[in-house]
Amino acid sequence: MATPFPTRIDIPADKREKLVALLNQQLADTFDLFSQTKFAHWNVKGPNFIALHKLFDELAEEVEEHVDEIAERLTALGGVAHGTARQAAATSRVPEFPAGTHKGQEVVAALADRYAATSKLSREAIDKAEGLGDKDTADLFTGLSRDLDEALYFLESHLNG
Repeated sequence: MATPFPTRIDIPADKREKLVALLNQQLADTFDLFSQTKFAHWNVKGPNFIALHKLFDELAEEVEEHVDEIAERLTALGGVAHGTARQAAATSRVPEFPAGTHKGQEVVAALADRYAATSKLSREAIDKAEGLGDKDTADLFTGLSRDLDEALYFLESHLNG
């Protein structure tokens, strides 16, 4: 599918099409991670409720910033951001949050799994963007991966020790 909007960005059209597809996939994954983090924020229970509730909200806000950056990059390349909740759910590769998971440590573990998976997908996207000659998109994915790894560190710190 051709990118529907022209741009003066000097990346060839065939590569921009592949980059838009790559960015839309990462948008779906990242938006899904955002929504699952908010789900955890709303539904966590237990003795560490307030600390986890606040942590999950902070993590969600950080992921949401990346969602916006990804969408804006792909539209800058001439694409259309497929960023509704239904569009993200239809194509996300992030595992669904396990039903009935509400206890603090179980929620932390479920989120840690999802952050690790999304960070791995982001690192794969870095390589694909570099292979298409787009250092700017690769840099965007690098920032995402770095922030997801830091969030994973925060989550895993609750599970270790």
